[in-house]
Amino acid sequence: MARQPSPDLIAASARGEADNRRRDLGPLRRLVPFLMPYKLRILGAMVALTVAAGTVLGLGQGMRVLVDQGFAAGDTSLLDRALLVLLAVIALMAGATYSRFYLVSWIGERVVADIRRAVYDHVLTLSPGFFETTKTGEILSRLTTDTTLLQVVVGSSASIALRNALLFLGGTGMLLVTSPKLTGLVALVVPLVVAPIVLFGRRVRKLSRDSQDRIADVGSFVEETLAAIRTVQAYTHEAIDRTLFGRRVEDAFDVAISRVRVRALMTVIVIVLVFGAVGIILWIGGHDVVAGRLSPGELSAFVIYSVVVAGSVGAISEVIGDLQRAAGATERLFGLLAVESDIRPPALPKPLPTPAAGALSFESVRFHYPSRPDWAALEGFSLDVRPGERVALVGPSGAGKSTVFQLLLRYYDPQAGAIRLDGVELREADPLEVRRRLGLVAQDPVVFSANAWENIRYGRPDATDAEVRAAAGAAHALEFLDALPEGLDTFLGEKGVRLSGGQRQRLAIARAILRDPPVLLLDEATSALDAESERMVQDALDRLMHGRTTLIVAHRLATVLNADRIVVMDQGRVVETGTHAELVAEGGLYARLAALQFDRADAALL
Repeated sequence: MARQPSPDLIAASARGEADNRRRDLGPLRRLVPFLMPYKLRILGAMVALTVAAGTVLGLGQGMRVLVDQGFAAGDTSLLDRALLVLLAVIALMAGATYSRFYLVSWIGERVVADIRRAVYDHVLTLSPGFFETTKTGEILSRLTTDTTLLQVVVGSSASIALRNALLFLGGTGMLLVTSPKLTGLVALVVPLVVAPIVLFGRRVRKLSRDSQDRIADVGSFVEETLAAIRTVQAYTHEAIDRTLFGRRVEDAFDVAISRVRVRALMTVIVIVLVFGAVGIILWIGGHDVVAGRLSPGELSAFVIYSVVVAGSVGAISEVIGDLQRAAGATERLFGLLAVESDIRPPALPKPLPTPAAGALSFESVRFHYPSRPDWAALEGFSLDVRPGERVALVGPSGAGKSTVFQLLLRYYDPQAGAIRLDGVELREADPLEVRRRLGLVAQDPVVFSANAWENIRYGRPDATDAEVRAAAGAAHALEFLDALPEGLDTFLGEKGVRLSGGQRQRLAIARAILRDPPVLLLDEATSALDAESERMVQDALDRLMHGRTTLIVAHRLATVLNADRIVVMDQGRVVETGTHAELVAEGGLYARLAALQFDRADAALL
């Protein structure tokens, strides 16, 4: 079954469709702000385009003079001068064509680069809630395939369309000057030619948009399977994935062929109508020459202008397909740009106190994830954390422990209640300033496709090499990093595939140590480590946690026995609070979890 686009993109596309449904190429107007910074180059391209078109139109008048005065009068000197003029016109046409091609191609590449940057910059500002309902492959398709379509149009097709529009208008004017009678016959043919362009053009645009959606399906599926290639191979899912991928490819092929078929049919109809009409008009013009109502030179010029006009109409009908595809791509791109982030800084952000203390406060917080609006991840959650305090959040899976971190990092805003950092409500502060005071070590650490220097320095780009090595040493990561073929300069592979799970986690801990944040968030920070590595990393974490506020999410209760306070969560609420000994003595949920874990550990030792 075909993948459905996200609700945000559907809504944005619907707004774009409503705005532009009356004009098939309306979405292309949205490119104007990206073209405006390059007005001078556009002006230069227009001048070159006009000169090139003018030289083509001038050939018709030269032919008229040559036939009527040169051939008819037998004037060989006129033929000599005509050759020199022709060579000069050719040189002018060549220079103008070069200028037009270079300038238009430059504008196309520059505008597409600007659009790609704008889309990427905008995507980085969107909240995680958007990515819950939108696949990464869908966004990649917009940044690559759609922008490539725009490059073809802005850097080529648009200038071809403008050039042929000028040739059509100029050629029609010269036809009128040469023979009003024959031009009147041409005017009767124009509606017959324009009608299929309009009718088929709308169909091409819809199929172009569908084709881009199917291509996005292909890219999204590839991105998803390659990112999970080990799981695919572990479950011997290759054959099924080949079949699923083949279906998506065939769907994209079928829609593309439908578009090509409609576009080809439109071109054939236009060619038959245009050149059939030219043949009939020439037949009538030939009778006028025989009757003396038209000179041979005028008929020759009329023939040239007829061919120019017919060729321009044919070229426009061919280019209109590219313009329709670009209109669909523009709708998709600007639909993405129209999506607004749920998390935005206030107009006048409230500054956080300096120096940072690290006090945290949750007041009756209620929160539902966007993808699960009927289920409360947190309900009436309240918690105060003093500066420098170590607080552990424990409880069964789905209790809302990691959600606390998501809200602190302001990936989401709660539907009710308030969250404060050093007395400032997070909604009133700049999200960037809030996140700069937090250091996260996630359960599934992210390692970028780079070397160890760049990965550790990620949270503090200005750190020196000595500081990076010190952080890596504190996280007990130097022992394996120095053993790599090129030390810390070694490429770690896509998503750190060349490291083990424990090594990736120690690298993430080194990143947090280097950042040196006032508030530390540890989400199962030692879950992937063996006993020896866990002991070393725990020592590093103990030093890191000293003097700073720390929130620890843990399923393994042995890792939080030394916390200043343990907060037990269940179904998004705080159900118990105290030290390990106090909670065990109460005999509640924590005591049951501790009994299960520690009894199991004792049994394993027997």
